[in-house]
Amino acid sequence: MRPTVVLKVVAATVAATLLVPVTATAATGPATSDALRSHGSAGQGGGHGSGRTWTTVPTLVARATLSADHLEEGPPSGALATPANGRQGPFDGQVVPGFSAMIDNGDGTFWAQPDNGFGAKGNSADFLLRLYRVTPHWETARGGAGEIEVGEHISLRDPDHRLDFPIVHEDTEERLLTGADLDIESVVRAKDGSFWIGEEFGPFLVHVDATGKVLSAPVPSPDGKSPANPYLAPGETPTVGSSRGFEALAGSRDGRYLYPVLEGALVGDDPRDRVVRQLDTRSGRYTDRTWTYRVDTDANVVGDAFMVGGDELLLVERDDFEGEQSVIKRVYRVDLSEQDRAGNLEKELVLDALKIANPHGIGAGDGYGTGDPFALPVQSFETVVQLRDGRLLIGNDNNYPGNDARVPGTPDDTEMAVVELRKERVATDDVTVVAHRGASGYRPEHTLAAYELAIQQCADYIEPDVVSTKDGVLVARHENEIGGTTDVSTRAEFADRRTTKVIDGASLTGWFTEDFTLAELRTLRAKERIPAVRPGNTAFDGLYPVPTLAEVLDLARHSVTCDGEQVGVYPETKHPTYFDSIGLSLEEPLVAALKDAGLDSKKAPVIIQSFETGNLRELDRMTKVDIAQLVSSSGAPYDLVAAGDPRTYADLVTRSGLREIARYADGVGLEKNVMIPRRADGTLGEPTAVIRDAHRAGLEVHGWTFRAENQFLAADFRSSADPAAHGDLGGEIQVFLDAGMDGFFTDQPDLGVAAVVNR
Repeated sequence: MRPTVVLKVVAATVAATLLVPVTATAATGPATSDALRSHGSAGQGGGHGSGRTWTTVPTLVARATLSADHLEEGPPSGALATPANGRQGPFDGQVVPGFSAMIDNGDGTFWAQPDNGFGAKGNSADFLLRLYRVTPHWETARGGAGEIEVGEHISLRDPDHRLDFPIVHEDTEERLLTGADLDIESVVRAKDGSFWIGEEFGPFLVHVDATGKVLSAPVPSPDGKSPANPYLAPGETPTVGSSRGFEALAGSRDGRYLYPVLEGALVGDDPRDRVVRQLDTRSGRYTDRTWTYRVDTDANVVGDAFMVGGDELLLVERDDFEGEQSVIKRVYRVDLSEQDRAGNLEKELVLDALKIANPHGIGAGDGYGTGDPFALPVQSFETVVQLRDGRLLIGNDNNYPGNDARVPGTPDDTEMAVVELRKERVATDDVTVVAHRGASGYRPEHTLAAYELAIQQCADYIEPDVVSTKDGVLVARHENEIGGTTDVSTRAEFADRRTTKVIDGASLTGWFTEDFTLAELRTLRAKERIPAVRPGNTAFDGLYPVPTLAEVLDLARHSVTCDGEQVGVYPETKHPTYFDSIGLSLEEPLVAALKDAGLDSKKAPVIIQSFETGNLRELDRMTKVDIAQLVSSSGAPYDLVAAGDPRTYADLVTRSGLREIARYADGVGLEKNVMIPRRADGTLGEPTAVIRDAHRAGLEVHGWTFRAENQFLAADFRSSADPAAHGDLGGEIQVFLDAGMDGFFTDQPDLGVAAVVNR
């Protein structure tokens, strides 16, 4: 297994600080077999084992904050701002609502640019557009104030009437610009000291001199207009979404080119596509070069961009959630000369801002996410700057007074944090930890939130169960019946979709994925499947959409395990015989999705699993990735039942049965009771010979499913009579590892990792 001992200890012991409650477990025992070949990360080759490896650990080295309630000189602002968190305008001065963009001056100071104020044209006419010179007095490992000092400012203005549309201060001499005139979001400094500013109402690129005076007419986007564009004609359809303009803007090192990036998708485009353009500053015109950056999921936005040299860009990708609801707050690196199979920019993870090592406790006690690890779980993560020493500066727009990611009910402060990408040598081991439906013990299963949390908790693989939509798109759901895992039962428009079907010989009533198009399914939101057992997960009900398999594959291949390997994917085909019977075969689109993601190879960290046998034989002929036969402690594979074949799961795990499995599979996924049955009193009995026999057949053995709640544990590892309380999951896992199990599926990856580390 690839996850590191060092980082797994951190994940298991401090997760309560940042993410979820953790019960520590400990166990000891021998190393396990590694019969199935190990998977290496892209670019590193395959192979790993017990030993040591190098990995990059993003580490917080400095932080400074500015009070959310800080005011600068000027007329009152926020008279029409939406009241929130106990604050209501007008405020006696100019609010500083966080920073959407920053420029490193190289002398310890920065130019920091807020956006248009309060989020819309209609409520920001009293907010003056400025850039502030700020000086962070850093808190570091050696101490420090941890405060941001605000100094002089540059006021944006248009005294020469370069803007030919009406502005708030139209008839004044200075013509100061406000948040009702432009929605400024990004900034690049030119060689001559002037500034190029990306904004969203147009969207436009606006060129101002070093004093903030507009130098020329705004350069419109060649991709069209937003609903707030002042030139939008009556009846004209906007092609850029509202507030989805140039949130991000980067500049080439020589100053020749600008690279504006649309925050959201163009109307009518694939909802995951974001357009990157190139503007020649000499001519003030766009070139014909364009690129597509693909976000992890539809609703994610591009929050900032920074050129790090050559054709390489850093891009902030984030969701709109905050606090513990956050899923994606990341910095990716792209090279404009490199594209994937689909023609999109190939992206590489540089920083997950939800998991930054904080060994010195910088900022500790300032609210959610300020422990070790440190997180920037704000809604608007909108700043990334590579400093001259190579470290990264990240920061936020706090949407004053609305955001309260750190302390609920209290407006978020403005933050600046410096992150060092440290190379560390860490220990590894050979046990594979699979996040069962993601970190489903802490988030609703089969959501990107559950998968991302599992990655943060050092899982090797994330496991999506796959079913099909009506239009043949594979999505991640435990079953095709979704009445218990989505809010479909509350949606009046889908009431007539409720029906009864026979699935694998059993009659089920509910709503089924194959009766919904992907577009319809994406309007639903996930909910906790077993709320009585996991009531804490219900806090996340209604937040997250049903992810496609393509999204899960992309998240995994753009993520890194705790010891620097590419995160693996362990998809399970659900009810393949049934889906074949209705003309929605799972195998072909699954292999196509792997190919599209560049994951259809022997080195790819992918294992396909199924409870049926025929489709695995078929997949073994279709793809080069590993195959695992799932085995239950009762019953038989449904494809064999449907064919009149009398073999059961018990027959599959005989010596001859295992040798037959080895003809098409690389491993077996065994229910716990197949490996170690329980006695009559519910305690663990003696191990069977199945693990030994599987190893002799050349098969890796992964066990399922290890869950922390008492009702799922053997009686000798329960903590009480409360079925939902946590027992000694680590102790139970240890017994199975001692019996030779090579890896396991768990709903609580952090506890599973701790069990491996502490054995």
